[in-house]
Amino acid sequence: MTPEARTPSRRKVATTATPRPQAGPSAQTLQHYQAALQLMQAGKYEKAVVAFDKLMPTATPEIVERCRMYLVACQRQMDRNKLHFDSLEERYDYAVSLLNRDYFEEAREQFQEILAEQPEADYAYYGLGVLAAVTGQSEDCLEALGHAIRLNERNRLQARSDADFQTMLDDPRFTELLYPEVP
Repeated sequence: MTPEARTPSRRKVATTATPRPQAGPSAQTLQHYQAALQLMQAGKYEKAVVAFDKLMPTATPEIVERCRMYLVACQRQMDRNKLHFDSLEERYDYAVSLLNRDYFEEAREQFQEILAEQPEADYAYYGLGVLAAVTGQSEDCLEALGHAIRLNERNRLQARSDADFQTMLDDPRFTELLYPEVP
């Protein structure tokens, strides 16, 4: 017999590894996460982004998912702070685009900024009326649309054919606003 034949074969025995239960986040990870949230809540978005980015490689999957969500929110805030418009009409167009993408609070802020700069901007009141109708706030819709119509009668005609006011059609006050009785 040759020496090779005498040595027992060394086969690897397959072992089944039992999955480890995943531990929760460490106390240090939670502290870093909380610190990043506090930065975000304080409006220090750039610092919050750095803190969330730093946290992600070592965090649990649940915290990583939340970090991603907060990173998007921080980025949106930073982008909004960088906006510059050459005219109120550009700001209005931007507000409408936000409204169309269901960013309701951001759209409301843009309409209100238009009104802060030009209190008689009927189109901004009209936009607030549309926003209120879309979000189911009928009182706010009637108030804003009524103000828009008082400033510019053409808004009454516009609202009659605007599909965004669909939710208001059953409200008799809305009908009265759009089709007033002429004495």
